[in-house]
Amino acid sequence: MNEKHGPNATQGAEAVSDKTREALRAAHLYYMQDLTMDAIAHELHTSRSSVSRLLSHARASGLVEISIHSPHDLPSRIEQEILGRFGIVAHVVPVPDHASDVDRLDRVALSAARILGRFVDSNQVIGIAWGSTMSAMSRHLVPKSTHNTEIVQLNGAGNGRTTGIVYASELLRRFGDAFGARVQQFPVPAFFDDPETRRAFWRERSTQRLLDLQAGMDVALFGVGSPFAEVPSHVYQGGYLDPADYAGLSREGAVGDVATVFYRADGSTDGIALNDRATGPDFSVLRRAPRRVCVVSGRAKLASLSGALAADLITDLIVDEGTARALLEH
Repeated sequence: MNEKHGPNATQGAEAVSDKTREALRAAHLYYMQDLTMDAIAHELHTSRSSVSRLLSHARASGLVEISIHSPHDLPSRIEQEILGRFGIVAHVVPVPDHASDVDRLDRVALSAARILGRFVDSNQVIGIAWGSTMSAMSRHLVPKSTHNTEIVQLNGAGNGRTTGIVYASELLRRFGDAFGARVQQFPVPAFFDDPETRRAFWRERSTQRLLDLQAGMDVALFGVGSPFAEVPSHVYQGGYLDPADYAGLSREGAVGDVATVFYRADGSTDGIALNDRATGPDFSVLRRAPRRVCVVSGRAKLASLSGALAADLITDLIVDEGTARALLEH
């Protein structure tokens, strides 16, 4: 188990709160000097429960990062098998089989939020596709200061009921605040009514600027949508699709979507009519990102995950243990 500690280098001493100073001191005594919480409480002239809260603050605020490395446990073996079979790096989150999909999503989102900091750095463009998984993940992000980093929205969020701006902006703001990054919203519908409207809009310079940002992404972060999950993707529950859309997707063999671009079990997207109106990036654009992080929870998303793997969309997968096992048995 490795611990990294220290206040963010970009924060001046004057910006560090008393609580942060105390949390850093407690963390140093606990993790680096192996003092007990009772001994730390005595040294800091406080109570044991206060020390416990300081250590919790140190972990939650990013002063301390804890990594567990065990080559012998089951998740590690699953990760190795996924690497060997699919050529991607998997991070398997232990979740009991009896957990509900809601609890499973929250536990995977929490782990993913803590892992994400490894992938995010300064001078990057981070593309984020909104959805239920990203929304859950955004609530657990661990702060990490960067500079000259931009968060760009990958697909529009508007529909016939709402502009989607409030939903998408709040989600993206959490990522921007966590990493000190500029946020670039994509204020278009999730789906245009007419493919010609989309093509015309894509020729606008204001839109082209955002499309160019997407094309230069360093990291893409997304979940996979599935209409069959207990916690369905926002696109399936937010009024984005009507009965005719569902019928068309069923007829065309779609098994899921990434950033509102739909695909079949073999990863193909051609001939799926809804994609001509969708505002998510073409998969050829997504594949240009050197790191493509997919977060998945629940076996109901197995078909969607398998299709995304067939489409070569994923370099890093964060997934619950049960779904990871099912993927290897699929």
